[in-house]
Amino acid sequence: MTHDPEHLNRLRFLLRVVQRERKQLQNTDRRVFDEPFTVARARQLDTDVELSERIEAFASRFSRLQDTVGDKLIPIVLRMLGESPGAAIDNFDRAERLGWLASADEWMSTRLLRNQMIHEYIEDPAILASALQAAHERVPMLVATTLALEAEVENRGWLVTATSTPPT
Repeated sequence: MTHDPEHLNRLRFLLRVVQRERKQLQNTDRRVFDEPFTVARARQLDTDVELSERIEAFASRFSRLQDTVGDKLIPIVLRMLGESPGAAIDNFDRAERLGWLASADEWMSTRLLRNQMIHEYIEDPAILASALQAAHERVPMLVATTLALEAEVENRGWLVTATSTPPT
């Protein structure tokens, strides 16, 4: 099957972005969750600038990776497979059937954590602590999904450029 060069270039670009975002999220996750994130830690955010910046980085990186994978990478990989991407939940269901996502429902519920981490934390440290701890527990799911998509793209030979020699 011949693929549109624009789609291939977009796919390769998104894959590079996702790889970088995944590594950054994993690094930040290790730094924030060297101990459980409790309500007491959430209350420290007003006075602990370093912790506050780490939380901001974690929430941003978590959300950005999930958005890039869910809203951009999955649809383009589906398109490359000759499918027509649809609504987000339909794409996630298809990604689950293809083995890229462990659970479309879990992916959708993970999207809700973003709102709690970003919009609710200023008012309620308990909501923030709960959302952050839940997000931390879902980092392995995000990582596994990105790795599954990276493997799919690599296995299909879509990383090979016109100037490189395909593997034999």
